[in-house]
Amino acid sequence: MQNNSDIDDPLDFEIEEDSSESAAESLAAGHREFTVDEESQGLRLDRFIAIQIPEISRTHVQNLIDAGRVLVGGIAKKPSHRLESGETVNIEIPAPVVPGIEPENISLDVLYEDNDIVVLNKPSGMIVHPGAGEDGGTLAAALLHRYGVSGLSQAGGVIRPGIVHRLDKDTSGAMVIARNDQSHDKLVEEFRERRVEKTYLALLHGAIKGEKGRIELPVSRDMKRRSRMTARRAEGREARTDWRLRLRLDQFSLVEANIHTGRTHQIRVHFSALAFPVVGDTLYGAPRQERIGRELLPPLRRNFLHSARIAFTHPQSGKRMEFRAPLPAELVTYIQELGHKLKANSSAIAAALKEFL
Repeated sequence: MQNNSDIDDPLDFEIEEDSSESAAESLAAGHREFTVDEESQGLRLDRFIAIQIPEISRTHVQNLIDAGRVLVGGIAKKPSHRLESGETVNIEIPAPVVPGIEPENISLDVLYEDNDIVVLNKPSGMIVHPGAGEDGGTLAAALLHRYGVSGLSQAGGVIRPGIVHRLDKDTSGAMVIARNDQSHDKLVEEFRERRVEKTYLALLHGAIKGEKGRIELPVSRDMKRRSRMTARRAEGREARTDWRLRLRLDQFSLVEANIHTGRTHQIRVHFSALAFPVVGDTLYGAPRQERIGRELLPPLRRNFLHSARIAFTHPQSGKRMEFRAPLPAELVTYIQELGHKLKANSSAIAAALKEFL
């Protein structure tokens, strides 16, 4: 079976660029000077600049004024300052800051490495690359410290060295990294052609019906809550998740999931849409703490979702390779504690987890 089973594959990167950053990058650095003519008299300072430099965004204008880089007659003024005919407006446009990542000495759980690829077990809590206001402690920074810029592909850009695909911050497990651009391109093609196989293990709320199933619901951005995805919009991108039940614990279900499309948050969105949210996934409806009768379990503080297996064709040798990432100790402990509270058969839990340890 061929799966593009990834939380966020190369075809589904959503890079939302701030308009002020785009404008800053497109403007040539240097000094600009303008004299206010009679037609411009009475205009606000920020409006005047926007007219004189039409390629600049309003946000960028505001930033330049706030930084003291705009002077009217040699004096810094507010954006609302009304200009008079004959006044001189001087603007200093700084060179754009080239984005990049500082290497960080962060331990990595490497499952395999050679001159072309790295396969690692990403921990929960680590974001793959900077974005959404989170810049430190990333997988990309850890990779740069271990392999250096020259030891990673640059095809994904300076903030995604070696990154071919992603896992959500609170999802752990197997990932493949490219160490050169040729390998990167071939791995991207593997994902695009649905030749990468990945197996996830997820603990769900609710007793899911049946022993296996398929979910085919479109996935798109939630227009009301931009941090979420949704399966409620018909115009979303097609997505397919296959699942198989591994263990039923009262009103909880441990399932193995394979996804044939790599939409953002796909597994989480699909099961939540069926009213079986992933345990710990408060973004998609799971409670912060589980209650068994009158007892509260300690909060998991992550999603019970783990990329347990990845299989793909090596980009240089052409050999089919498979790697497994052991289930993290906190997830093993959690499901054992859950089973204890539910008075479940410990041997059944051990048997369900055996091949994932």
